[in-house]
Amino acid sequence: MTAFDYQQAFARNIGWVTPSEQQALRGKRVAIAGMGGVGGNHLLTLARLGVAHFRIADFDYFDLANFNRQVGAMMSTVGQSKAEVMARMARDINPQIEVEIFGEGVDESNLRAFLSGCDLYVDSLDFFAFDIRQRTFALCAEMGVPATTAAPLGMGAAVLTFMPGGMTFEEYFQWGRHDEVEKAIRFVVGLAPAGLHRPYLVVPEAVNFGERRGPSTFMACQLCAGMAATEALKILLRRGKVLAAPWGMQFDAYRGKLARTWRPGGNGNPLHRLMIAIGRRQFARNAQR
Repeated sequence: MTAFDYQQAFARNIGWVTPSEQQALRGKRVAIAGMGGVGGNHLLTLARLGVAHFRIADFDYFDLANFNRQVGAMMSTVGQSKAEVMARMARDINPQIEVEIFGEGVDESNLRAFLSGCDLYVDSLDFFAFDIRQRTFALCAEMGVPATTAAPLGMGAAVLTFMPGGMTFEEYFQWGRHDEVEKAIRFVVGLAPAGLHRPYLVVPEAVNFGERRGPSTFMACQLCAGMAATEALKILLRRGKVLAAPWGMQFDAYRGKLARTWRPGGNGNPLHRLMIAIGRRQFARNAQR
C-alpha cells in the first residue's frame, strides 16, 4: 500500500507555486459554507491545491435532484450528509487534512466560531439563502476575513471578492431589509452585470424566484471552482493583484466571452438601478402569467 506523502502528492503544483508557497498553502484554513453544487467542488479543488485546513458547513443530504451538478451526489451517497460525504472525499485526497464539520449548517449562534481563525471564506450557500449569506459577509467584514463568491450562471461563472477594508458585500449589493424577491434580483444584477449567460436561456420559465428554483449545469460549478480557487491562491499567498468589489468578472464558456466589470456604488450605480428596475418588471410579468 502506498503511503501518503504531502510533498510527492502536490509536487506537480510546483512551477506555478514555489516550494515555500506550497508549504504556506498547507498551513492555511479556509471556511466553506454549503457543500452542494459549488461548495463540494471548491473543497476538492482547494484540497488538490494543497490547502490542508478547512471548516465546512451544510445541514442537507444528497438526493437525486442533486445529480446534475453536485460532485458528491451519487447513487452510493443518496441520503447521506453532504458535509460528511465531502469531508470523506477530501480526506481521500489528503489523509492528513483537517476538516471541521458544522453538520447543522451555519446560523447566528455558530457563525463567529465558523469564521474564527480562517484565512478566507468561500461562499457556497444556496442562491436563496439570503439571510445567512447577509450575516456571513457582514461578519467577514467585521472580523477582517477575505471573502469570495462564485456564481454558476448558465455554462459560465461570475466571481466577486470582498477584501478587508474594501467595499463590503452590503455596500455592493445593498440588500438592507428588502424582501427575498428584491434581494434575488439585486443579487443576480450585482453578480453578473454583463449578463453573458442570458441570451441562451431556452426555457425562461425555469427561472422562478418566487418558487426558489432555477436551472444549473455542472460545467458552471466546475468553472466556479477553478476561478474561486485562483482567487484563493492569490489571497492566501498575497501574490498577484486581487480585483475586489466593485470589480467583478464573468466568464461564459458557451459564448466564449470574458467580461470584467467595474461598478462604483455597486447596485447604487445608475446602470444597476436600471437593470434592477427591469428585473422587477420581468418578475411582475412572470407572476401575472
